[in-house]
Formats: sequence, C-alpha cells, structure tokens
Amino acid sequence: MAGRDRKNSLKALFGDAATPSGDVSNLAVSINPEGASQPPAVEQAAPPPRAASGAIKAMGLSLTNITREAEEARVLRQALEEGERIVSLDTEKLSGSFVSDRLSEEERDDPDFLQLVDSIRESGQQQPILVRPHPETQGHYQVAYGHRRLRAVHRLGLKVKAVIRNLSDSELVLAQGKENAERRNLSFIERALFAKALIARGFERKIACDALAVQKSELSRLLQVADSVPDALIRAIGPAPKIGRERWMALGQLFDDDAAKGKAETEIASERFKTSASDERFQMLFQRLSRKNRSDKTAPEALTAPDGKVFARVNRQGKTVKIEFSADADQAFIEAAIERMAEDYARFIAKAGS
Repeated sequence: MAGRDRKNSLKALFGDAATPSGDVSNLAVSINPEGASQPPAVEQAAPPPRAASGAIKAMGLSLTNITREAEEARVLRQALEEGERIVSLDTEKLSGSFVSDRLSEEERDDPDFLQLVDSIRESGQQQPILVRPHPETQGHYQVAYGHRRLRAVHRLGLKVKAVIRNLSDSELVLAQGKENAERRNLSFIERALFAKALIARGFERKIACDALAVQKSELSRLLQVADSVPDALIRAIGPAPKIGRERWMALGQLFDDDAAKGKAETEIASERFKTSASDERFQMLFQRLSRKNRSDKTAPEALTAPDGKVFARVNRQGKTVKIEFSADADQAFIEAAIERMAEDYARFIAKAGS
C-alpha cells in the first residue's frame, strides 16, 4: 500500500495533470469595435520552443515560459474580473498618447525592438495594450501604454489586442507612467521631457510626480534640465540611456554661451553624428561645446603705469580671472597690492551681506 501511495505521488508530481476547468489563463474574449459580442474563444497555447541541448538552457526556457504565461493569465483575470474584454483592433484606428514619453522610434536607439517583433511573429502578442476611446475621433482609440507593442504589431500587418477603458487625461498619463516603470524604464532625459510635457499640458505637479514616481525635488531637477537644453538638440541626441542627470546638467550649463547653439547645430548636422549611437551623440555634442576655439579666448587686458609702461596683465577665461605682474614690477607694490586686495575683498563681502 505504501508503495502504491508513493507511486501515485510521483505520478501526480511529474505526470500530465488535467487543466482545471476554472483556469482562464488561455481564455481570450473579443468583441468587434462596433460593440457586437463574439462568443468566447479558447486559444490554443503555443507549443513550447524546442529545447537545445543542456539542462540549464532548458530550465531557463521553461522558467521564461512559466513567467510569461503567469503574467498573461494575471492580466486576463484582472480584465475579466473588472468586466473588461480584450478586443482586436486595426492599428490604423489607433494613435499614440497625447504626451510622448519615448525618444526612440522602432529600432532607432531601441536594440530590443526587433526582438519584440520576432517574438510577436513567432508566438503572437502575449500582452494586450491599454487604450481609451479617442476624445475627438469617433471609432478611433488613443493608447495609454503599449506603444512599442503597437508599432511591432503594425509592422507585422496584424491587428493589435487591446483593453478598452474609459480614462480621463490624468488616468491615462498615470497608467502610462506606471507601465514605463514596470517594463522598459525611461532614460533620464526621456523622463525629463515627459515631465516637461505634462506641466506644459497643465497637469498639477502632483500628477507629474505620481506618473514618474518621483519626489517634488527630483521633478524640479528633471524640469531644470529639460529647460536648459534646446528641445531640438535633445531629440537629435535621443534617449542616451547611459547618460545621467549630472552629465545632462553639465551640458545645459554649456548653453550659457551665446555661440553654443550655433556650434551644436553644426555638430548634429554632421554625418558622423547622425550615424552614431545615442550615447555617443551626447558625448560628441558635449565635447564640441566644451572645446574652446582660439577666437573664443579674450585678449589679456594690460594695466599701465602713468608713463605708459605695462606692469601687469589681466587674463579672463570664462569665470577665471588671472592677474600677472611683469617681471620688472616693484615687488614692494606687489606685496602691498596683495594685502590691500584681501582687505578690500573682506569689506566688499561685508557690505554685500548687509
């Protein structure tokens, strides 16, 4: 009897168990855009990929499939529980969110996009996108999240699976921000532009903070960078995923120079710039603006004695000022000037602070 129980236990553990009747992980309910219901259809699960030799690789493929199927089932269950349905829509009837959050388009600066296209081609669209009825065009829809999936499906000439939900503008951007945080995080400059766009559209700062999952202080820094670098130059650089806040702030400070914009426009027009990766484009522009031309250097200012003889020269390079005395200048005067300068500076600071 004990042997039979052990055998039954092993069979239950490793054998083919029947799928419970209440499982909805492979259930997809669809309706046409006009609202006519269609009977629920049970989709056949895609066959698992052929495992290559090696136990570790096979285990990795199994875990990937389990994770993907579990996430798909969760989304489907949530949609069904909330009374929503997954529908198939023509991609031509969909438009993007009214607030852009990506600087990359398809495979440009997005090396994973082609992998997404291949995945959908082989296994179908695993996750629906979220849309709302278009506020201005009857029969069309506006995407809250899933822009990359939409572009991939459109490239393949397929219909896109979507959940339609009535969303306010605030609810749309909050859903958009949440999806970005959970899937493919935005780069720093993409988040900065997203924040700037939200504020420009009249959203309260609290909504912008919630959409980006940041504190007010971080939102202020994002807006500071977005305002310091011209929008056209940011878009020419692209997402620059490896470039963080400090580097972008340093670039913004270089635009204090009136000639910086002209130099930048010359740089981004070069073929070398256009054919480089996004992070490299940032570095090229940063180096170009940091490099000073000889014509940018201010000629030293001569200080002369009553007899017209030069006893010192003042060199100005940006915010740095150097006073260089000539070799034949009176040493006693130099010592007295240094001492007097310290006293004069102390009085100036005291007066400025009063």
